[in-house]
Amino acid sequence: MIDQTVAAVWRGDGEIAMEPITVPQLSAGDVLVRVRLATVCGSDRHTVSGRRDQPCPSILGHETVGEIVALSNDDVRDVDGRALQLGQRVIWSVTLPCGTCDRCQAGVSAKCRTVRKAGHQALDSDWGLSGGYAQHVLLPAGLAIAVVDDDLSDAVAAPAACATSTVMAVTERAGALAGRRVVVIGAGMLGLGAIAAAAAAGASSVTAVDPAPERRHLARQFGATHVAASAREAGTSDVLLEFSGASSALQDGLSELDVQGVAVLAGAVAADAPVAFNPERVVRRQLSILGVHNYEPRHLGAALRFLRDTADRFPWSALVAEPRPLDDLVHLLVDQPGARPRYSIAP
Repeated sequence: MIDQTVAAVWRGDGEIAMEPITVPQLSAGDVLVRVRLATVCGSDRHTVSGRRDQPCPSILGHETVGEIVALSNDDVRDVDGRALQLGQRVIWSVTLPCGTCDRCQAGVSAKCRTVRKAGHQALDSDWGLSGGYAQHVLLPAGLAIAVVDDDLSDAVAAPAACATSTVMAVTERAGALAGRRVVVIGAGMLGLGAIAAAAAAGASSVTAVDPAPERRHLARQFGATHVAASAREAGTSDVLLEFSGASSALQDGLSELDVQGVAVLAGAVAADAPVAFNPERVVRRQLSILGVHNYEPRHLGAALRFLRDTADRFPWSALVAEPRPLDDLVHLLVDQPGARPRYSIAP
């Protein structure tokens, strides 16, 4: 059993300190993994910049691929019910639900009343070793874990733990996409995943909306049939998927929804301006406006299957830059070194 590891501890004011961390003894159902690769999600940048509240000090990082190095017992299983084994590569859910509250019992574990989140827990809590910006991560009993097949690289699998799984939840909530006009606002990591998912599902058109020309160009490589710099330019849609968090873009997108159109919002995770809509328009057009925050365990497996099924169609590996050492994390979180949708570290 490993007794100590090293982690990049966020201590506020942009300070990231490399510190030794004691690895706790495993309880029944726990798994210990050695981190192979962790990608840098925009929400971690929001935490460090002060746009997002989180306990401090803590170990950030929630898009991670790890190799199992210790199991508490022989009957810990993945999301598909298979027994986990030493040496397997795995990803895990952002959310750790209680499993017993009314929301968990209703199948909405992502909004568990006492939910804990990977890479979001205080360092002095009972899950201090929760973040991927470390040499090791503890996966407690009850956390959804998915095995990564050999044909998926670490760089492709890591974002599945957050971005791609969220996309799976969003597209599930949107309903059937085949034959529908889909508009995706925001062509970052989640938006590109949604564009690819809509294209793979047989949407009649997929329009990517982003003010950045380089992102619009990238969207074409992931199945966008049209691109636009603004939602108003995108034209009429049957399905609107929003990942930018920009109220003005959402306002324009909602105004272009056709009869029985569906809008699914996932990008508005930080405060922005209110969005106004005319209730009569919603009624007369029979519109549906839905929200998604986090995802369910089934979406973790769905994300990996989707990436595997579309590996020959979309250049997933091009979205993640070559990994940097753990010591470079502060540069990746604070300086935002370039235009890649994801940067990564390999402890």
